[in-house]
Amino acid sequence: MRNTSDIRKMLFERRDRDYLEFNSKLVPNVPKKTMIGVRIPDVRSIAAELGNYEAEAFLRELPHKYHEENNLHAALICRIRDFDRAVEELDRFLPFVDNWASCDMMYPRVLAKYPERLSEKALGWMRAAEEYTVRYGIGVLMKFFLDKNFSGVYPEAVAGVERSEYYIMMMKAWYFATALAKRYDETIIYLEERRLDVRTHNASVRKALESYRIPEDRKRYIAGLRIK
Repeated sequence: MRNTSDIRKMLFERRDRDYLEFNSKLVPNVPKKTMIGVRIPDVRSIAAELGNYEAEAFLRELPHKYHEENNLHAALICRIRDFDRAVEELDRFLPFVDNWASCDMMYPRVLAKYPERLSEKALGWMRAAEEYTVRYGIGVLMKFFLDKNFSGVYPEAVAGVERSEYYIMMMKAWYFATALAKRYDETIIYLEERRLDVRTHNASVRKALESYRIPEDRKRYIAGLRIK
């Protein structure tokens, strides 16, 4: 059975130094010395290669040394098929997440099976102290609750997150831009009535204008709501 050292060796065997240079710029708050330079598809491939006992042992090893080990941890969580177990592992791991990339890659499919329980967890994560736990909670509402499980409670909750951290603010903006694409009538009021802080408001407008899912006539209207 492979241990952590063996798994780390697997990651280093898939190292791409050009990708390391590229990715270090995308995730600037992660020290470059803690990056190996492994692309996400390769990380997911390693996750698929690990046996159950190997995966279990790796999930127990926190904190990790390398960024890609965090990504592998996230990829292993995505492979969990039991809701309670997935949530348990998310609760264990989220306080150790230190960047948007690791945060945004772990949405296990099993979460969608229990929307009522998941929404409660998401709202709880949004009240956490840790920056990326809050970001993850907002991301869950964006991924799982803008379609058939939508409720007006959710954008209200996202708007109510009063945190100054950049990566929380950007997830809030991403949420509202996506909501404008999927739930325009219920969402546009947040811009019209200026219910968001100025920075989040304008970032939401910018992301909405970049979206391919919002018609041009709506984009023109949204552009006019930018706060100068």
